[in-house]
Amino acid sequence: MTEAEIKLKRTESILLELIPEALGSLNDKRLHEIDVVDIKLSRGRSDAKVYIDPHYYSEAEKNMFLKLLRKARPLIETYCMKDQGWYRSPKLTFEFDEHFAQAQNIEELFKRIAKEKENHES
Repeated sequence: MTEAEIKLKRTESILLELIPEALGSLNDKRLHEIDVVDIKLSRGRSDAKVYIDPHYYSEAEKNMFLKLLRKARPLIETYCMKDQGWYRSPKLTFEFDEHFAQAQNIEELFKRIAKEKENHES
């Protein structure tokens, strides 16, 4: 791993700790229940995608949370900058992490294929 990759991973792990703290410090109680799953920084560390656990929220709830997070973004970035003493914070964008649901769907498809294969063989 190169030095740049190590710095990138270190910043991602710092943000993974700081963003939930920042959400907890906000006045809106709805944002306190959000779970941050992962963070992916751009190479230059100027942009960061924050992945959130979907918790089986409805589409309306997801849209509401994304709207609240977009409004709270400057406060969260300021919290991170002040806590770490950074000159600037990465620009945060929030998304729901759908990778887990996709993995479950793929597993279900494999099970269904295996079951059909057994039925055809017998």
